[in-house]
Amino acid sequence: MNILILCNKSPYPPKEGGPIAMNAVIEGLIRVGHRVKVLTVNTNKYFVKMDDIPRDYRQRTRIEAVYIDLSIKPLEAFLNLFTRNSFHVQRFITKEFEQKLIEILEQEKFDIIQLEMLYLAPYVKTIRRYSNARIVLRAHNIEHRIWERITDNCKNPVKRLYLGHIYRTLKRYELRSLGQFDGVVAITRNDAAYFRQTGTTTPVIDIPFGIHLEDYPEINACDHAIPSLFHIGAMNWYPNMEGIRWFLDHVWPLIHREFPDLKFTLAGRNIPGWMYNLRIPNLEVVGEVEDAMAFIRSRCIMVVPLFSGSGIRIKIVEGMTAARTIISTPVGAEGIHCENGKNILLASTPEEFAGAVRTCMRDPEKCQSIGRNARLLIEEEHNNEVLMEKLSGFYRSLHSN
Repeated sequence: MNILILCNKSPYPPKEGGPIAMNAVIEGLIRVGHRVKVLTVNTNKYFVKMDDIPRDYRQRTRIEAVYIDLSIKPLEAFLNLFTRNSFHVQRFITKEFEQKLIEILEQEKFDIIQLEMLYLAPYVKTIRRYSNARIVLRAHNIEHRIWERITDNCKNPVKRLYLGHIYRTLKRYELRSLGQFDGVVAITRNDAAYFRQTGTTTPVIDIPFGIHLEDYPEINACDHAIPSLFHIGAMNWYPNMEGIRWFLDHVWPLIHREFPDLKFTLAGRNIPGWMYNLRIPNLEVVGEVEDAMAFIRSRCIMVVPLFSGSGIRIKIVEGMTAARTIISTPVGAEGIHCENGKNILLASTPEEFAGAVRTCMRDPEKCQSIGRNARLLIEEEHNNEVLMEKLSGFYRSLHSN
């Protein structure tokens, strides 16, 4: 099949959750025999020079990009309060992207056009005018649920009022948009069930984030004499920032008091300057790392203290692939069919997080067992070749109808 994939940010380089998830599907569809073309938004927040993308990747994906400035303009954000439009969605609407999309649709016939995330849904009407392809939304999250949780966790009443508007307009747009697609590919079973419960008649399937296992050979679980604690994630994603701030304020003091030799390393893109200046004992802030998997393998226990968000946490899947022990909140582990105490450790309070770390420190064998079981879970449920065959079957059924 000939598949056009529209991305809200460049899938290359795959260095944070969204691009990693998009790239896994792009590469996966190509590996199982489909012809793929990528049209991506290139943003000021995640800007990529096309010449910096390897030639073989550009040839395989035939990637093209259109720049959109997603800088938040205070006046536009304020005026949006008096509308029923989703501010997040509106920022992705530009004449330049529409013209490039039309140009591609006039030059080539596609069987499937896959939209990565909700924010490109405004272009469905344009696609319908210029193509008979089946249009599919690949939902990385339930977008409005992220903002609902951020709103619920906000203590500032003025900010909470604004966030509530963001959440309500986004929810209205997201639910109304479902009916204009020919199919929805949710990233978790829970998200798929939610979409079905809205009453939509659009076919929905769940295809989780997949790992090409040949690229990640099985390795031993952590066997360091003194385990090291770490987190890796982009800090320009609010749920990550929110969770790490909470962890440093409420959890790390408990852990450091009990295990003064234990170190906590914080890595990821767009870490703000104030984090580098923190004077917290045994905290190491390294920022963006060249090879995320090499960084994960060099340490033992990954903490993912998320209290908002939706979909699936790519970094948890990557940590499990490396047979690392994960300590996460139930929200962070959503979408992964894990079992507390078997292949992950779940915690919600500072005391529970500290207790999970205590378990790993005092029972290294159990810590290693959790890591090994996590790897088995990935092999069973996140094999990208198997998932892409399932997705291909779904696309063939849409195309034949």
